[in-house]
Amino acid sequence: MEAATAITTGTLIAAEKVEGTNVYNLSGDKLGTVEDIMIDKVSGRAIYAVMSFGGFLGMGDKHHPLPWSTLKYDTQKGGYLVNLDKAKLEAAPNYDDDAKFKWTPEYGRKVDNYYQAPSYWA
Repeated sequence: MEAATAITTGTLIAAEKVEGTNVYNLSGDKLGTVEDIMIDKVSGRAIYAVMSFGGFLGMGDKHHPLPWSTLKYDTQKGGYLVNLDKAKLEAAPNYDDDAKFKWTPEYGRKVDNYYQAPSYWA
C-alpha cells in the first residue's frame, strides 16, 4: 500500500509535508517556517499553524501560533502568505522551547484576538 504522503495531490496535503513550509508576508519577506499544525480532534480541521520565527540556526526560535484562517497558500512561492509584518509578528503571542508552555482556551482566544481571526474557542 502506498503511503499517504506519496499520493498527495490537488489541494490535499499530508501534514508531514506542511512542516518546514515557508511563511511569507505580502511583501514577499520570509517570516519563518511552519513547525507544526494544531488540529481539532473531532472535526479534523486545521486550527493553527505553529510557525518558528527568529533565533539563529534553530536556536532561540520563538513559536508563533497563527490561526489557520490567516494563511493563504501561494503556489508560485510554494509557501504560505500571511498579512503581517515582522514588527507585528514580534509583538504577537508566542512561546519558546525553554518555557513550560501549556495551551489553554484563554491562550487560544488571545491568539485569535491578536490576529482578529474568528475564534475556535467561542
